Amino acid sequence: MLSLKVLICGGGCAGPALAYWLARTGHDVTIVERFPALRATGAQIDIRGQGIEVIKRMDLDSAIRNKLVDEAGVSFVDSNGDVNATILANKTGKGAQSLTSEYEIMRGDLVRILHQATHQKVRYIFGRTIETFEQDDSSHAVSVRFSDGSSGEYDILIGADGQGSRIRKAILSLDSPEPYRKLGIHMAYWFIPRDGTDDNIRKVYHGSKGRMIMRRTHNTAQTQVYFILKDDSPELSSIPQAPVETQKQYWYTRFQDAGWQTSRFLQGMKSTENWFCQEVVQVQTDTWYKGHVVLLGDASSCPSPFSGMGTTASLVGAYVLAGEINRNVNDLPQAFANYEEVFRPFVNEVQEINTFLLRLAIPQTWWGVAILRFICWLLCFLRIPQQVSRFSKERDGDWKLPNYSELDKN
Repeated sequence: MLSLKVLICGGGCAGPALAYWLARTGHDVTIVERFPALRATGAQIDIRGQGIEVIKRMDLDSAIRNKLVDEAGVSFVDSNGDVNATILANKTGKGAQSLTSEYEIMRGDLVRILHQATHQKVRYIFGRTIETFEQDDSSHAVSVRFSDGSSGEYDILIGADGQGSRIRKAILSLDSPEPYRKLGIHMAYWFIPRDGTDDNIRKVYHGSKGRMIMRRTHNTAQTQVYFILKDDSPELSSIPQAPVETQKQYWYTRFQDAGWQTSRFLQGMKSTENWFCQEVVQVQTDTWYKGHVVLLGDASSCPSPFSGMGTTASLVGAYVLAGEINRNVNDLPQAFANYEEVFRPFVNEVQEINTFLLRLAIPQTWWGVAILRFICWLLCFLRIPQQVSRFSKERDGDWKLPNYSELDKN
C-alpha cells in the first residue's frame, strides 16, 4: 500500500488518535503542537457509545480503565450542601449511560495514554505552529511553512487544532458563514485542594442569576470546580482572550454571592495552576476539507461540553477518517468526501442539543431554582433516570460504527 506523508496540527486527543491508526497502517506521520511540551492538562471528560468501541479496537481499553475517575453519580444540592436528588452512574453495561459515564477520565490521562501509544511510530514536534500552507494542484502536495522558519511538503494536512482552528479559518472562503453556534453560556473551571467534604459523587448547585456550580473530585489531593454562567451579553465573548487575572476577577465578581461553598472555591481560584475559561459554542461548518487539507475533532464539529460527546466524536472521527484514507489511498479527495458522508450523520446527532431545556436548567430567579429542585427530586423519587438509562440507547442513536478491515493489524 502507498505510504503517505501526513502532518497533523494538534496534539490533543483527536490528532494522536488519528496518528495511531495511520502509523499502524504504515504512513509517515508527524504531529506539530504549539505548546512546548505535551499538554496533559484539562478537566474531566467522558467516553460514551461508539467511542468506547473505538478504544477497544485501539487495544487501549485496559490502559484507559486503569486511569478512570471514580465518580459514582451526580447529586443536586442546596445552599447548605444538603442533597436534594441523586442520579447514580449506570455501570450495568446495558442501556444508556447516565449523567456520569462508565468511562470518566481526566483529559491529561487520556492525552498521555494516546501519546504513549503513538510516540514510537509518530514524530512529535512541540513548540511550533503552522504559519502558512499552500496546495499545489499539479502535485497534490501541501507545502507548509512553520513558525521557526522551516518548511516541508506533505500529502495530507490534518487540522485537529480545536474549536478555534487556524487551519479551518484558512480553508474557509471569506463569505463562509460564522462557524460558531453560540449557546449564550460561559464556563470556567480550575483545580483546588480536596477537603473532607469532597467525595466521589459530583455535586451540582444552582444559584440564581443564571449561575450553576459543579464540584468533582478526581484524586486524593484535588477537586475540580466548574462555574457555569448563562448570559447572552456579546461582550462576554472577549473574556477568554483577556489576561488570566482579568478573567478571574470577572468570575469572582459574578459569583461571589452565589452561596454554597462559593467562598472556598473562589479562594482556591486565586492560586490555582489549572485555570481555563471559555464561551460554550458548537462548531458547525459545511466545509470539512479542501484539496488535501481536512479537519478533525473540535476543529470541524465541536458539539460543546453539554453534549457529553466531544471526546467520543473525536475518537470516532479519527477512526472513520483513517479508515477512508486507507480505503482510498490513491484517491484522497474521494477519501475525504466519504469521511464526511459517513461521519456527518453522527455529528448531526451528537450536536442535537435542546437549547431551550439547557437554558431552562440554569434559572435566573430563586423561584426558578426552587421549581428545578422540585422537578429533580420528583424525577429521582420516581426513579425515572434509572428507567431512562435502562431502556434508552446511547447518544449515537441509529448510527453504526463502520468496520474498516484496512485498519486491522497485519
